[in-house]
Amino acid sequence: MSADPFSNRKPETGAFFQRDRSWHPPAFTPSYKTSVLRSPQKALLSLDNTLSEITGPVFDHNILGELDNDLIHNFARPGESAIGPRIIVYGRVLDERGKGVPGALLEFWQANAGGRYRHKKEGYLAALDPNFGGCGRTITDEEGNYAFRTIQPGPYPWPNGVNDWRPAHIHFSIFGHGFAQRLITQMYFEGDPMIWQCPIVKTINDPAAIDGLTAALDREATIPMDARAYKFDIVLRGRRSSLFENRLEGN
Repeated sequence: MSADPFSNRKPETGAFFQRDRSWHPPAFTPSYKTSVLRSPQKALLSLDNTLSEITGPVFDHNILGELDNDLIHNFARPGESAIGPRIIVYGRVLDERGKGVPGALLEFWQANAGGRYRHKKEGYLAALDPNFGGCGRTITDEEGNYAFRTIQPGPYPWPNGVNDWRPAHIHFSIFGHGFAQRLITQMYFEGDPMIWQCPIVKTINDPAAIDGLTAALDREATIPMDARAYKFDIVLRGRRSSLFENRLEGN
């Protein structure tokens, strides 16, 4: 962290937009097993934002490595690259007003093209890709734009039910202008029939909210003979904030 890279921009003050609980899924959803233990056991409290919550870390582009936003190559051996369909993911980080959020740090992680994560407790026995680490980061520009290159992840089974599978998805962690504006979410892919079969997605009552988690294929932004492109805008807090499962912490 260092000085604000957008030092000519007048900082905003005041509390962030409040979440609309009816837009978010219920915290207690027995069909999504882990919600049973982690859902709140007592009534929720509404508290005003504190100074430490509405001010937060400021990120400089100097913290980024040359290949942090290129998951195809950032873990690969020299001259090699990750295996799988190449894609570009891009969009804007926005607030409730549709205004871009500059200087937001985005971290993203995902399974490889076979649906396997690179960590010791991975339970799915699909093959590992030696040239794919599955994580990266970038910072939004002054208009809130971001972009990165990766491969399209594969779906994978998970021990929620007898035969439950997660649709292909990419996880995001976004640090906005304050700690109370942080969001953890995930992005699905347009046209994937497994989205509507997922027990996590089924906790979301409003189809418009599910659409907000689904990236649109953008043929105009593709790189010919190289990569397709998907557009995914992220809204921090407020009535139309991007969702994450059924957790109430964070955004």
